[in-house]
Amino acid sequence: MTYRCLLQMVLLLCFSTTALSRNYSLLRFQQRRSVAVCQKLLRQLPSTPQHCLEVRMDFQVPEEMKQAQQFQKEDAVLVMYEMLQQIFSILTRDFSSTGWSETIIEDLLVELHWQMDHLEPIQKEIMQKKNFITGDMTVLHLKKYYFNLGQYLKSMEYNSCAWTVVRVQMLMNFSFLKSLTGYLHD
Repeated sequence: MTYRCLLQMVLLLCFSTTALSRNYSLLRFQQRRSVAVCQKLLRQLPSTPQHCLEVRMDFQVPEEMKQAQQFQKEDAVLVMYEMLQQIFSILTRDFSSTGWSETIIEDLLVELHWQMDHLEPIQKEIMQKKNFITGDMTVLHLKKYYFNLGQYLKSMEYNSCAWTVVRVQMLMNFSFLKSLTGYLHD
């Protein structure tokens, strides 16, 4: 009896998560809240001296991130999902030289994972339809950008200055993510 009840609860939870993920207005609210939490967590990480910004390089930030442009909600979902995946991947690298709190990083990773979980059903549906234009080019530009960030960290041997530069990039990324949430509407 308990297992049957548990199964029903699990199915209800799965159904409600899927049903809610299709409500773009609710998704927009959830994503904005989560992006704000991520920004707050990133700002809590201690940064190293200002001179570290002198070792920054041109990561070839996609033009779409520099200038606001019109996105369809489907394109925005694809771009947001890609960015969250890439940010998650970067933050799982060796940051031991930074003095950053592992607890804050773990909280940040949990929040990123939560966002991806809520975007994933819509992202999969969009990918099956293949009815996007802007998003696919932007995703390609983002992959190059995040590859450059990863290569930079690696070439700098994941030192604290390199992480300071990447932290600044991440804060910029979350500002762009916040603006993308505006395209999520029913």
